[in-house]
Amino acid sequence: MKELNDCTTERLSLLTDSRALTDPANTLFFALRTSADDGHRYVGDLYSRGVRRFVVEPTFDPSPYPEADFTFAESPLEELRRMGGENRRRFTLPVIAITGSRGKTMVKEWLYQLLRPDYDIVRSPRSYNSQIGVPLSLWEINGSSTLGIFEAGVSRQGEMDSLQRLILPDIVVLTNVGADHAEGFGSLASKAAEKLLLAREARVVVAGIDDPVVRDALASLPASVERVGWSFSDPAAPLLINESTLAGGGTRLTYRLRRGDAPEVSGAVEIPFSRRWEIENAVSALAVMLTAGVAADEIARRMSALESVGTRLQVSEGVNRCMLIHDDYTCDLHSLLPALDFVKRRQTPGSRLTVVLSDVMTENLTAAETYERIARIMAQKGVERMIGVGREISAHARLFPDGSRFFPSTAEAMEALSPSDFSSEIVLVKGAPGFGFTSLVHKLEARTHETVLEVNLDAMTDNYNFFRSALRPETGLVAMVKASGYGAGSYELAKTLQAKGAAYLAVAVLDEGVDLRKAGITMPIMVLNPKVLNYGELFANNLEPEIFSFDILEEIIAEAGKFGVTGYPIHIKLDTGMHRLGFLESDLDRLIERLQGQKEVKVASVFSHLATADCLDMDDYTTMQLRLFERCSSRIVGAFPYKVKRHVLNSAGILRFPEYQYDMVRLGIGLYGIPVINDGSEDGLRPVSTLRSVIISIKEWEAGTTIGYGRRGVLKRRSLVATVPVGYADGVNRHMGCGRCSFDVNGVKAPILGSICMDICMIDVTDVPGVKVGDSVVIFGPENPVTDLARSLDTIPYELLTAVSPRVRRIYYRES
Repeated sequence: MKELNDCTTERLSLLTDSRALTDPANTLFFALRTSADDGHRYVGDLYSRGVRRFVVEPTFDPSPYPEADFTFAESPLEELRRMGGENRRRFTLPVIAITGSRGKTMVKEWLYQLLRPDYDIVRSPRSYNSQIGVPLSLWEINGSSTLGIFEAGVSRQGEMDSLQRLILPDIVVLTNVGADHAEGFGSLASKAAEKLLLAREARVVVAGIDDPVVRDALASLPASVERVGWSFSDPAAPLLINESTLAGGGTRLTYRLRRGDAPEVSGAVEIPFSRRWEIENAVSALAVMLTAGVAADEIARRMSALESVGTRLQVSEGVNRCMLIHDDYTCDLHSLLPALDFVKRRQTPGSRLTVVLSDVMTENLTAAETYERIARIMAQKGVERMIGVGREISAHARLFPDGSRFFPSTAEAMEALSPSDFSSEIVLVKGAPGFGFTSLVHKLEARTHETVLEVNLDAMTDNYNFFRSALRPETGLVAMVKASGYGAGSYELAKTLQAKGAAYLAVAVLDEGVDLRKAGITMPIMVLNPKVLNYGELFANNLEPEIFSFDILEEIIAEAGKFGVTGYPIHIKLDTGMHRLGFLESDLDRLIERLQGQKEVKVASVFSHLATADCLDMDDYTTMQLRLFERCSSRIVGAFPYKVKRHVLNSAGILRFPEYQYDMVRLGIGLYGIPVINDGSEDGLRPVSTLRSVIISIKEWEAGTTIGYGRRGVLKRRSLVATVPVGYADGVNRHMGCGRCSFDVNGVKAPILGSICMDICMIDVTDVPGVKVGDSVVIFGPENPVTDLARSLDTIPYELLTAVSPRVRRIYYRES
């Protein structure tokens, strides 16, 4: 067993996720233990793939791995943090750290664009800003680095102290303080104070002080920290900004900076962006440039050339049974590996991996070195075909697999490639902004219907973590993905939940479970409606049924006997008050006797369903159910020599009755970001699904004009009427029509006019400033909550979510 030291670790690649392995011979794996998973489980697999260096806990048995070097640490995470921190302290380069609720990655990438002419920059990959991501980022600092730019994110009180001691930043940027991920803090003020701990030993902190919460938090920093607070309205602010919209689009920012006794600095920059968050993030970058002493004319030149920073990793159905993954993040070597890791986790047997890649930023390497590394990474990840677009990558075509194709430009690639060139592949499309790969993505998408359901996988992860934080570490979480993931589509959600370490997935019927197995889902799956016509398929796919009656119990015992199956896991449902399905207390003697008298099935869990957990005025009934479940489940648990798990809490119950979490809980509608309690306790949830369409026509009509079938829409004023290609065949409830509900257009509510048609509806956009054909229309999503629509229709959000038609294209994406 060898101890880690500078000599043995200097050139190692640090790994915490076994799925991201690329260079086994030079990898050091940290077996991290979390509430969702245990890294020690993957040592054997990594050893078989060539990894020989591991950091493990002292209780781990190394004897099966005689050729490996093990470092034993009480906490492998602390060992990772130690190594990252020591590497940071080895070098005296200046460091910029960025924190905030939103915009960290955009500011980081813009600062990279703005400062790379002056520095050899090392920066966080994507949004590596956590207790794990930060030390991994710091490990990338080397002797040639002259500037570090790192993100730092916290989700609860007490986390920033350790990140500050690791990063030791000279300049700190606070992008903003919002309600995102606020459940780990007592208030926005405490959240701001926690984030600004990052700046306690910094030379400069940059922050927008139009937010009084930020302004107050800045006042608590030591006097030695210079506060460059920027404002659009406060003439006393150190950095005062005036903005104006440019005629051709974009924004002009005029600034005046005052810093202590230094001469006042003023000037102006023009940026090719106009959305509010882009302007604010650009101001943060401008402030850093000014404090870094970059000349005003150089700042103006560089900021005018800023390129947009995509933060989405988007998954959609491609042509000819392909899966299409579009990564619009910065196109460089730095960001390619995380994208390939994401793709590999979605690869299923029989599907080959193709990458469409443009010329990349070469950063601090020569073009030859860059493309040699890219070719090596792609070989390690099993990429079978490359489609290169751009003159530089084409010049290095010899490095890539046989059968790869190269084109000087996107236009030439579009002309040469057709959908028939792709079949049963996972296609990663990753291009620099100037290459316009969006057109190529559209060409390869299976559906081109203007209406899409966007599914935010990061929002779902945040919701999962929101409920996870209310549970004991040992409590398992059953994630409900029935009804095709509440309309969102179950496969991509299941992949994400499997990676998060959920204990179980739950589906409604056998076919849903079989489809998940075919898609590569290996985690335990519970089937809640076990009326099975094909038990062979149930057993072959390791799908675990809910048993709610003696008839179903006898059927599965008999079928298991026919197939020679013993000890097959089942889940016993008790009826404690829902009065829908389940065994009654009076059934228990017979039930236990029957289960004890056979060997075909084994009770994996016993559970029940709460009828009123979200009804604040019916707690007496819920308490009755919980007590009855405790009494009945205890009898079953005590009747068997093996462990029988228990679960009774749903989304509302997790938050309201945590003392009854038992071994597992079931997370349903809360996973999708829909609050059901309405008492403020679920304000931290984020909607996962957004149903979106576009305006395809706008016409102006006089008052009195009638709109649509039956002339049911009657204009009361001269109006602009927009036509939207979404109707009841897409899942839009017809009762929304005739002004009962509105859609969101550019932040303004646009009432629905007349009856909703099968494929089309009309909305009143008179009050939407600058409305035009092609503008986005949100049927439901964060801008137009599905809960509001459901309330208007006197129904529940479940009905609207699950009604979205299969013909509507699903797009899955990660934000960073």
